[in-house]
Amino acid sequence: MKKLVIIIVLIVLTGCSSTQFVDSWKNPETTSFNPKKALVVGITDNLTARKIFEEDFKDALILRNINAVESTTVLSEGFTSSKKSEEEINEMIQKISNDGFDAVVITVVKGVEKQKSYYENYPRVGFGWSRFGRYYYWYQDIYYTPRYYETYNVYHIETSIYNLNGAENKSLIWVGSFKVVDPQTISVTVKDYVDRIINQLETEQLIRKR
Repeated sequence: MKKLVIIIVLIVLTGCSSTQFVDSWKNPETTSFNPKKALVVGITDNLTARKIFEEDFKDALILRNINAVESTTVLSEGFTSSKKSEEEINEMIQKISNDGFDAVVITVVKGVEKQKSYYENYPRVGFGWSRFGRYYYWYQDIYYTPRYYETYNVYHIETSIYNLNGAENKSLIWVGSFKVVDPQTISVTVKDYVDRIINQLETEQLIRKR
């Protein structure tokens, strides 16, 4: 009985994920993602979050025999601290190509929205409320008790994979959209997001499972 309870708890905890897959697109000419050297880039002004994300994503790819390197070890901190022109970005692409990189996996937060959850301390309606008097007794306080709302953030995040050696109109290999609901800590949120990306890439057979 205890073993059964433990299994049920594990299933519930696994299902309580803050990251939700929204949609994706895969280049129909792409059958797999197997670069010689991939650069993992996280675009955020939070350097700590960027380092944690890039390292976790890199490690997940390496576990699947994909040679990956985090951008924090390749691009200078100054490069990402200010807006760059297209010419400067093209120069950067040329530099990393010369260093042997043939793919880029880039993740960016495309937007943040605030949402509200509605809470009230009243019993749920059910067959137990078959008598009008009992129903009215419990719910009469709705006129006197304020309703409670909790505001939380939803982050819309996009991860794209580019082939640096492909023709310009064929360089996009895959793009996936996700939303992260009410993130609590950087490390937990990053792990959850990376797991979701990897799972989706495996599902779409871009990368092999471990």
